Amino acid sequence: MYKLLEHEADVGITASGKTWEEAFSEGAAAMLSIMAEPSKVAAKEEIRIQVNAGDKAALFVEFLNEILFIRDAKGLLLKKFDVTIKGNALAGKAFGEKLDQKKHGTKIEVKAATYAGLKAWEEKGVKHVQCVLDV
Repeated sequence: MYKLLEHEADVGITASGKTWEEAFSEGAAAMLSIMAEPSKVAAKEEIRIQVNAGDKAALFVEFLNEILFIRDAKGLLLKKFDVTIKGNALAGKAFGEKLDQKKHGTKIEVKAATYAGLKAWEEKGVKHVQCVLDV
């Protein structure tokens, strides 16, 4: 489950899950929903993904920025994630397809995930992550 947050110039996201992996994947889904129509993106191509950071919150930003780097460098929109988080490291696979503006109904360009409004916390067994996206 994810939701978009009000922000003056950018877009804030918050995401939740039973595990950190689920919360991070939901955060990636929130970001994808800003950029394109998620239902039109197929999980056809597989790519390895790996990021490290000093803490869970920073790891979330690094994860989202790696997704954006892959979009820019390889032209892939990523939709599905099979990742493992151990400590402050994330590794695994991501799935998506080549960006096609006609097919995917591209919306807003997300430039970067930022440290603004950044939080990662656990409450009643549910993991939550939050940040602001620079659009």
